[in-house]
Amino acid sequence: MTIATGATELAEPSSKDWFGHPRGLTILFLTEMWDQFSFFGMRALLVYYMTKQLMIRQDHSSYIYGLYSSFVYFTPLIGGVISDRWLGRRRAVILGGAIMAMGHFMMAFEALFYFALATIAIGNGLFLPSLASQINQLYGADDPRRDSAYNIYYVGINLGAFLAPFACGTIGELYGWHWGFTLAGIGMLIGLFTYLAGSRYLPRSNGATTARIATPDSAAQVSVYVLLLAVIGIVVIFRAAYEQSGNTIALWADTGVDRHVGNSLSIPMTWFQSLNPLIIFLFTPFIVAYWTRRARAGRQSGSVTKMALGAFIVGGSYLLLAGVAQIGGGAPANWLWLVLFFLVYTVGELFILPVGLGLFGRLAPARFAATAIAAWFMAAFFGNLAAGAVGALWTALPNPEFFAVVGGFSGLAGVLLLALSSWAGRVERSARQEPR
Repeated sequence: MTIATGATELAEPSSKDWFGHPRGLTILFLTEMWDQFSFFGMRALLVYYMTKQLMIRQDHSSYIYGLYSSFVYFTPLIGGVISDRWLGRRRAVILGGAIMAMGHFMMAFEALFYFALATIAIGNGLFLPSLASQINQLYGADDPRRDSAYNIYYVGINLGAFLAPFACGTIGELYGWHWGFTLAGIGMLIGLFTYLAGSRYLPRSNGATTARIATPDSAAQVSVYVLLLAVIGIVVIFRAAYEQSGNTIALWADTGVDRHVGNSLSIPMTWFQSLNPLIIFLFTPFIVAYWTRRARAGRQSGSVTKMALGAFIVGGSYLLLAGVAQIGGGAPANWLWLVLFFLVYTVGELFILPVGLGLFGRLAPARFAATAIAAWFMAAFFGNLAAGAVGALWTALPNPEFFAVVGGFSGLAGVLLLALSSWAGRVERSARQEPR
């Protein structure tokens, strides 16, 4: 696929790097950190707000949660096209961030609940692909730092996700859900101001083009598109399991886990949502170092092979909970089992989600970057729809059976990715030799 447009120009090609990477990566890192603070801060409260404040039935709240989460990842497909073709990435980030902040503040009013969810999803559609698609523009085609940049960016995503349940979750539980939603909106504004303040370190090209998008002009490019579509389809299955962490796992933390420490202290249920990003901070450096050593030794695994391993590990985390629930016989499980679940779950996540984002970022046509990144998030759209339907089984199945079913979805995704991995490796190697 080719698009005729001008070459990207970096804002300060001669400026010193920060932390071994272009300064623009730090700006994108911090902007995304505050965006995710607002998103996960609201998400940490959402299920509890619906079931405890709005008195919505659990199965209905699960469908609402799934629909909202899915449309958060559907709107980037439309927003990516708007960004690539008309607005440009900078204007799309600014407009999207402002709309999202407004939606978070609207969550503070019960009467605006559904309108607020829709507003956040619309703003995210412009914001999400337009921000992440700027990473590639910071590096030359042969810059070896480009691959690790996506892992670093993923840490930024999870830094915001780590802080959000402690801040928004605690405020929401202690002082009222509406104050927690308001704090999430403030976080979004901080992210927007960070982006504006650091814009001089970002690519000057806004990414917009009115050129006609041509059809693929080589067999290698056709194979790339087929591969990316296949990965999207399989990751949909994986996300039906993965997205339960903010839905049914949050409900289990409330009703199925003994959260007491000692005789008087009880761990707030929203705090467990911070375990996932915390473990990402702790384990990402080790996993990246492991991959680097294997690459230097000529034993680097392909991206899809890594993703298959991640799906198997996440499936194992749910089978762990199935065993704990079965052995417990309905009695509340010790909170340490939930900690162990998140440990295994998060290690698996590190092998699949940032790797998949990097795969789309590397193989995407250079002038079609925001739309291609948005296509990756389409897996999250359909996956969250599936996760909402799966989550509705929470009240219909005993806990051990439910967790086993969820683990089966992730295991199936692993099998399919493993079957795809050999061909995917050949496509990746061929794509490196194609002009983009």
